[in-house]
Amino acid sequence: MKKFLLVTLCLFTNLICSSQILYEEFYSTKLDETRKLKIQLPRNYESNSEKVYPIVIVLDADYLFEPVAGNVDYFSYWEDMPESIVVGVMQGDGRYDDCNYDDTNFLPSDKGVDFFEFIGLELVPFIDENYRTAKFIIAVGHDFTANFINYYLFKDPPLFNGYINLSPDLAPLMDERLPEIIPSIEKKIYYYLATGTDDIQDLMENTEALNKSLAGLKSKNFEYFYDNFDGATHYSLAGRGIPNALEKIFSVYRPISKKEFKDVIMKLETPIHLYLTEKYQTIEDLFGLTNPIRVNDIIATATAAEKKKQWESLREIATLAKKQYPDTALGYYYLGRYYEETGEPKKAMRTYQGAYDKEEVEFITTDMLLDKADKIKEDFGY
Repeated sequence: MKKFLLVTLCLFTNLICSSQILYEEFYSTKLDETRKLKIQLPRNYESNSEKVYPIVIVLDADYLFEPVAGNVDYFSYWEDMPESIVVGVMQGDGRYDDCNYDDTNFLPSDKGVDFFEFIGLELVPFIDENYRTAKFIIAVGHDFTANFINYYLFKDPPLFNGYINLSPDLAPLMDERLPEIIPSIEKKIYYYLATGTDDIQDLMENTEALNKSLAGLKSKNFEYFYDNFDGATHYSLAGRGIPNALEKIFSVYRPISKKEFKDVIMKLETPIHLYLTEKYQTIEDLFGLTNPIRVNDIIATATAAEKKKQWESLREIATLAKKQYPDTALGYYYLGRYYEETGEPKKAMRTYQGAYDKEEVEFITTDMLLDKADKIKEDFGY
């Protein structure tokens, strides 16, 4: 286990070194003190670009920043989540005062109120003003800070879109208040909760109780995920929970997988091209990102359209491919396949021939397209 943790730490260290790490000192008028921040920018971040990035705010950054930043960099490298800006708030022993709540109403009090306002009224605006941010923010916390990020759900609208709660040390009534407030939230919320079988006993029991309350909620705007890791302690569960949380929150962003192809797309009763366009519209709506449709996703949906003989969907997908990748043979191939299957061989032949000077993509080579054109010419005597 120690060797595994060492290898994992080295991996994340190497990944972080490839990204841009900044150290900021930010004076907060709410706290009347200077706070140290760690900020990881994406690998290819350029200040003069128009590309925008979601924000991941990490409390307890003294020990949580590196695991979160490493996972964000790793997942975004493989396109399993968008490139994101990771902002770590250093707290040290001050975390207890930062997360202070009243003993009677169990809401933030004293410095807890100031810290609450610091995050929402100072830190987030500071990041928005100085970096290119998308309007999608995730907060990560552990025990006291995990409890604290829940208070932002009581705002209208909530400050964060995603909440990663690692073994929260829940304030009294939190397990009752969350199930009451969440169904009324109109904003899309992603909520991840984790504990472990070797977690601190009362934290594990309270987390399990909260899970029972949240798992039964019915709300189209509430996406809920829960893990109880076998053998995980109060501290080791973070190493397993962080990647699980990111993977689940950003599931819609990932390239179409073999499982999604088999279990979802091939079972669709609706036109397949709509699934493709709606996937990317969802990415834009949720994360504020206008990404081009991936070649992988075009090939996956086009293949499904062929298998299901949805020729009009194939034509729509081919049109999207030609628009987004005009210098490649991608759209020409699938448009040619559409013409072949709908009884227009001459158009198919000319479409294949039209791709002779285009870039090859995956299995779609120039020789293959010209061979298909020659075969049609031979069969029909053109």
